[in-house]
Amino acid sequence: MKKSEKQLVEIWRKLSETDQKAVQHFTEFLLQRNGIVEEVVSDPLNIERPSEESVMAAIKRLSETYPMVNKDNMLNETASLVSQHVIHGKEAIEVIDELEIIFHRHYEITQQGE
Repeated sequence: MKKSEKQLVEIWRKLSETDQKAVQHFTEFLLQRNGIVEEVVSDPLNIERPSEESVMAAIKRLSETYPMVNKDNMLNETASLVSQHVIHGKEAIEVIDELEIIFHRHYEITQQGE
């Protein structure tokens, strides 16, 4: 995270909930004014899990299923699972099951923060 981003987070945390909402609305206004339209997805997309899937394909599918989740926050956990699969031979289905849990947990955390 850049220094300016860290500063914004520090400032954000000091604001009241009302002021945080005002900042959020202002940033959304700035995006619109600059022609940047972001579709806000608050619910996971319904992307069915295939019967056979590689670990990397599962990560891609889960990233698409949970677009609202910050993938940077899960990097250590997902990298560890990929390593367990590639280096230590852990079965893909077990790793994918754990990835499903991680993505869903981070989704729930994201929802609590709103």
